Amino acid sequence: MSGFKVRQPGLLSLPQDRGRYGAHGLGLTTGGPLDFAAFDWANRLLDNPAGATALEVGFGGLELEAEVATAFAITGANAPCRLDGKAIEQWRTYNIDAGERLEIGFATAGTRCYLAVAGGFAIAPEFGSTATVVREKIGGLAGDKLRAGDALPCDSAPRERHQRLDDAERPTYGKEALLRVVPGYQRDAFDHVHTWRFYNTEYRITERCDRMGFRLEGESVHSNLEGMLSEGICHGAIQIPADGQPIVLLNDRQTIGGYPKIGAVIPADTARLAQLTPGSGVRFEAIGLELAHNIHCLDRARFARTRPHPC
Repeated sequence: MSGFKVRQPGLLSLPQDRGRYGAHGLGLTTGGPLDFAAFDWANRLLDNPAGATALEVGFGGLELEAEVATAFAITGANAPCRLDGKAIEQWRTYNIDAGERLEIGFATAGTRCYLAVAGGFAIAPEFGSTATVVREKIGGLAGDKLRAGDALPCDSAPRERHQRLDDAERPTYGKEALLRVVPGYQRDAFDHVHTWRFYNTEYRITERCDRMGFRLEGESVHSNLEGMLSEGICHGAIQIPADGQPIVLLNDRQTIGGYPKIGAVIPADTARLAQLTPGSGVRFEAIGLELAHNIHCLDRARFARTRPHPC
């Protein structure tokens, strides 16, 4: 099967579907898109099945050459994009013909773009998913980031009609975020002083941030737990290691860990966190489990009722 040839792979371009669920017992983490909202819209604009395999393009620098005629959409971080040398818009669909080149430049706001093609990239799943986790060498193309010369198979599927998402419905990517947190069962291990400090400090994202998690720096917080046994870790968990500097764990996190956890950032806000650059500021706000559930349901309902417009 033909598809796209990778001419320039960019800094970190990874095939991803919605993630590998149900494999933690095997020691395999979830993977999947860090910004699931932008990922979902890339597929939605093309009327793809939910979770169809797309590319997560970290920081940009990707150049592909089409070997088939198909359609595509680019969402996520703001980046200059070109089709055969001509500037194109994000958050809308385009056709591409065999021999034409598609470029995603380096992000100017946000950090991760999502490139979907009509029908999704035809990559064989491993353990039920195509999600690439480089640390585990699983998923995608041989479990690794894209390299020059790689082939990304997909079907020929150009579109007669195209659609776009209105500007008002598109996310904006800035330099700060308020992250809502569901306190965990270990919250009582943090006294009132350290809990207050955690929720009233602006932390900065350090250079030590990747798909496993984001390390923050600011006022240190500590718990009274000592000698914890390792236990399962959920998406968005906020670990507090010995130095007192929080770590927000993301899609490629390890499946178990032994640091105290003050709570977990809700998925809607880990997506926003993943689009921030080192040096950006974040604050935390505690919310209840019921409110977190309502936020999730309302976000999915809004996504379902928001309609792209013909263009």
